[in-house]
Amino acid sequence: MGHSEPRVAAALQPYWMPFSPNKEFKAEPRMVARAKGMYFYTAEGREIIDASAGLFCVAAGHCRPEIAEAVHAQLQTLDFTAPFLRGHSKAFELAQRITEYTPEGLNRVFFVNSGSESVDTAMKMALAWHRAKGQPQRQLFVSRERAYHGVNMGGVALAGMVNNRRAFGVGLAGVYHMRHTALPQNRFVKGQPEHGADLAEDLLRFCNLYGGENIAAVFVEPTAGSFGCLPPPKGYLNRLREICDQQGILLVFDEVITGWGRMGANFGAQAFGVTPDLMTMAKALTNGAQPMGAVAVRQGIYDDIMNAGPANGVEFFHGYTYSAHPASCAAGLAMMDIFAKERLIERAAAMSPRFIDAIHSLADCPVVTDIRSVGLMAAIDVAPQGAPGARGHEAQKRLFDSGLNLKSTGDALLVAPPLVMEDRHLDEIVTKLRALLRQL
Repeated sequence: MGHSEPRVAAALQPYWMPFSPNKEFKAEPRMVARAKGMYFYTAEGREIIDASAGLFCVAAGHCRPEIAEAVHAQLQTLDFTAPFLRGHSKAFELAQRITEYTPEGLNRVFFVNSGSESVDTAMKMALAWHRAKGQPQRQLFVSRERAYHGVNMGGVALAGMVNNRRAFGVGLAGVYHMRHTALPQNRFVKGQPEHGADLAEDLLRFCNLYGGENIAAVFVEPTAGSFGCLPPPKGYLNRLREICDQQGILLVFDEVITGWGRMGANFGAQAFGVTPDLMTMAKALTNGAQPMGAVAVRQGIYDDIMNAGPANGVEFFHGYTYSAHPASCAAGLAMMDIFAKERLIERAAAMSPRFIDAIHSLADCPVVTDIRSVGLMAAIDVAPQGAPGARGHEAQKRLFDSGLNLKSTGDALLVAPPLVMEDRHLDEIVTKLRALLRQL
């Protein structure tokens, strides 16, 4: 369906696409021209329902005029001011609004520009806090297999997805990985599985092997997202919290995907009833309309780092030129208004049971080997054919051609629609998925 004329091909060449097979795409491009609500549209006007909320970020549906107008007004008022030694009111206002949604106590907010930056920032915060507490030897980190924590070097080290590490080495030394919880007995389970809580004991094993007094922080996604929706076994996160408390280790939840209603609660922390010490976020924070991320931190951690710093100097040597960018803050504040006015998070929670039942109805397709689901997120595993991931990649291309956009990771198809999805949209998504799965 792509254009292969030399003129068009040449126009596609300068852009080096991220996480994409560039040669394949440029030979057969799949382009979108505009979006509205639940749908993308091609230049020819073909309608494509967005079953992945862009990339987990468009919680309120595409092209919300409230956000566009807020960004437009901001750029005409204050386009930029340095975030170092200078401030603007919207940064402080957005931080306050965010703390109305975070778990109690996580009431200090540091702004970044992406989920990847939020993870590396949280790693630095952990190191800084232990140094402030007189334990600079705490330099080790623990993560999990099949985890994704962005693409900066710290996040690559934490990640447990082999292709993100194979090309660039391990990133940082001193990172150890607990086993994942994708157990065979958890196949086709809705929500949190019964089996696998004992895998949290891997953390205690690392404490005994490397010394708990040397570990700075444990990073986990409350539900592993990019790998393919791995909800935590019942009791698993609680046990990690217990071990961290016993060993003086910080618990960090990477909520870049799971935050802002995706789990049927404000954040995964509330959905699963476990409060971390630090929490990363991005994506739906601005509905994907402007790049922005953040780290929410326990006030005690912030206070300790501030008090350990000089009386009249920088306490935390970290930040970005575009931290708390005025246009991003304007988008974030407009999104906070939408969350409150439209009760999007409550809406997601109410829609979740029907969504989960509908996705699991696809289990009778012979090609489907597993379905995992929680909140408004699910993954459908298809039986491999050829190289690992080849069938999943082909499936997402064919789905786009049939009018449905979603992300695939390996042979897992990830379904995470905007939180504004209605019954008719869910029916359309499942109908198109069923047709494709039966063809496979």
